[in-house]
Amino acid sequence: MKRFWKEVAVVAEDGGWGIALDGRPVRTPQRAPLAVASAALVEAIAAEWREQGETIDPVHMPMTGIANAAIDLAFPDPAAFAETIAAYAATDLFCYRDDRDAVLQAEQAAAWNPPLAWAESRFGVEFVLTQGILPVDQPPATVAALRDAIFAVDPWWMAPLTPLVTIGGSLVAGLALLENAFDADALWEAVSLDDLYQERRWGADSEAQKARATHKRDWDNAARFLALL
Repeated sequence: MKRFWKEVAVVAEDGGWGIALDGRPVRTPQRAPLAVASAALVEAIAAEWREQGETIDPVHMPMTGIANAAIDLAFPDPAAFAETIAAYAATDLFCYRDDRDAVLQAEQAAAWNPPLAWAESRFGVEFVLTQGILPVDQPPATVAALRDAIFAVDPWWMAPLTPLVTIGGSLVAGLALLENAFDADALWEAVSLDDLYQERRWGADSEAQKARATHKRDWDNAARFLALL
């Protein structure tokens, strides 16, 4: 789509702010008003529209995209939207340790045990750890508590939380970032640990690096959206 506007303005809306292009309000793909409650977030969204060239590139409009997801998908049916990541309560990456490499196992313990310990204290749960990739059953009370925590998240926060969990494979990592218990970069290193370890050991693969760079970009964008809320 060609750029069709000259001026981008932040405009007051009921309980928040919206975006106007040459005086016309911006709407989501489902035609809802693109309005947010955070002044910092609306300025970031406005900047994305201002920085577009002659052709609109959604890849360079991540704050707009996440806001659209919140308004069009999360708010109409919060439970259904949350369900996409609630399943990770039973399969969290941090519970699965390498069963052959003692060095990797030690690095996993160092990186993954602290967020698991935080979650155990924060939600009053216990995790079952296993070696290898075969599924292990987590205590029903643990799964229930983590799912309840997810379903209690506001849709505005749920929209950026969803890519964080799906990219990292860890519901614990997503919740820890949501509650500012750990730094976003430290959590990224944790969820990327296995790939980075294999790269150090066996050498870099260009396709794997490209995929990881894309995931890192999406991770950083979701983390930034959370910080702007």
